[in-house]
Amino acid sequence: MTTISDACADLRAAADRYWEALLEAHPTDATLHGDHRYDDRIEDVSADAEARQRATWLELRAAVDDIDPAGLDAAGRVTQQLLQAELTDAVEAIDVREIELRYDQNTALHAELFVTAPQIKAPTPEAAQALLERNRKLPTLLGQVIDRLRAGLAAGRTPARINIERSLNQLDKYLASPVLSSSTSMGDPFTRFGGPPGWSGEAAWRAALVDVVRDAIRPAFARYRQFFADELLPAGRPHEQAGLRWLAEGEALYDHFVRRHTTVDDLTAEEIHRIGLDELGRLAGEYAEVGGRLFATTDSTEIFHHLRSDEALRYASGDDIMADARRYLAAATAAMGAWFGRLPTTPCEITAIPSAIAEDMPMAYYFPPADDGSRPGTYFVNTADPGHKTRFETASVAYHEAIPGHHLQLAIATELDGVPAFQRLSHGNTAYVEGWGLYAERLAAEMGLYADDLERIGMLAADSWRSCRLVVDTGLHALGWGRQQAIDFMAANAPVSVGEITVEVDRYIGMPGQALAYKIGQREIFRLRAEARDRLGDRFDIRAFHDVVLGSSSVTLPVLRHLVGSWAGSGV
Repeated sequence: MTTISDACADLRAAADRYWEALLEAHPTDATLHGDHRYDDRIEDVSADAEARQRATWLELRAAVDDIDPAGLDAAGRVTQQLLQAELTDAVEAIDVREIELRYDQNTALHAELFVTAPQIKAPTPEAAQALLERNRKLPTLLGQVIDRLRAGLAAGRTPARINIERSLNQLDKYLASPVLSSSTSMGDPFTRFGGPPGWSGEAAWRAALVDVVRDAIRPAFARYRQFFADELLPAGRPHEQAGLRWLAEGEALYDHFVRRHTTVDDLTAEEIHRIGLDELGRLAGEYAEVGGRLFATTDSTEIFHHLRSDEALRYASGDDIMADARRYLAAATAAMGAWFGRLPTTPCEITAIPSAIAEDMPMAYYFPPADDGSRPGTYFVNTADPGHKTRFETASVAYHEAIPGHHLQLAIATELDGVPAFQRLSHGNTAYVEGWGLYAERLAAEMGLYADDLERIGMLAADSWRSCRLVVDTGLHALGWGRQQAIDFMAANAPVSVGEITVEVDRYIGMPGQALAYKIGQREIFRLRAEARDRLGDRFDIRAFHDVVLGSSSVTLPVLRHLVGSWAGSGV
């Protein structure tokens, strides 16, 4: 007879095996987590490597399925469900050959490398030399990506032309940038690794990094760029056929991405489209209330015109953007103790998005801390082209990306005790992660963080923007909308600049289904909160609710329903 201790031990062993296999398959991620055993290796994205990885995932999934949940405690059953879901997703990603669709400006290999490389640190001379060896292998990885994208083309998986154009823009900027710079934040990202403190060999090591960049990495990126220009761009789908709907297997692919990013299988594209329209209808009343006080009009069109056209609402410099972002982060940090029982010990730093990629990136994003404490959580702010960025949006973005949003969520997850590494450090389950970020924007209003109606209308703008995503993403990929139709719809329904909308729509084109996660997740967190409040009445405690939501790391929405339901049902 299997005892609880036996089942828990078996599950922990399977979870540890999975994490080890994941780190070995993704050595760059291992480095970012502070695990330097694989610093001399680089990812293998060949079809043969994926086949081997698939076999490993299936073997582990069978082992996890064989564990009787009756022999697990409550936390163990959550871990089992999450591990089953993560392994299933990993196999499905291989089966649909997701890598053949990663050519866009956000998820393509080059975009990921440009973001992650400056975050890498070498704590010892041995790690530093290993990272140099990894850099020497980067041309092989780029060649593998070309092979996989070429195979996708041969299978009829043509890219959206706009995504190739934006990727080429990033690559051209990279190849034109200096390898060396007197600024510590400039220069080639593959020469900017953090070195061991006080290491006498650092100068020679950095000189070797520069040599590898000049002799191997830059030529490899030139070949990669040529492939994008000569083979992907001519095959690119026109703007009128930007979504997956126009591929022969597009419907099945979109269904896959919807499930992957929402973590539920009970919502069709048509239902999600309708939810988005309903949310926009609800928001119209809030705009009328706040707009009446701000601009003496309740008409959404006039309100949007004010927000877009008033030059006083635009930034004069990137420094102004950073100053506001720092101010909002400080205010949220000071207020969070009254709303959360569990607080992270890891600090949240703030910095500008690297200039080489900023033009094609969103307003901001968050990079989680390293597991070993060597790197804090970092809130990246886009300071490019400040004259096209509006002051009223900065507060809600800060609360989404940093505190009480992603930093609070992901730093707490990293610090959880007794939770397997895959669970603590997972960045999957997009509906939970991004749903929390959007929930945090509304929560900030309850916390008193919006100083005036202008900042509050920024929150409404962000909410309508995410509601538009439900309509636009499904429109593009399920209903056959063209790029301009998507841009026009967002311009009519969200007071965001057309420039920002254009960047966002192009992101949705390249990342099918991801944009759905925000609103689907936010709605679910608010629904569960209302349900728990109704059930507990005067015993409901917002701090305790947040601790339950954040206490098991990133989870699927079905698991979150179980966690909150069990907490509320216990009468705590």
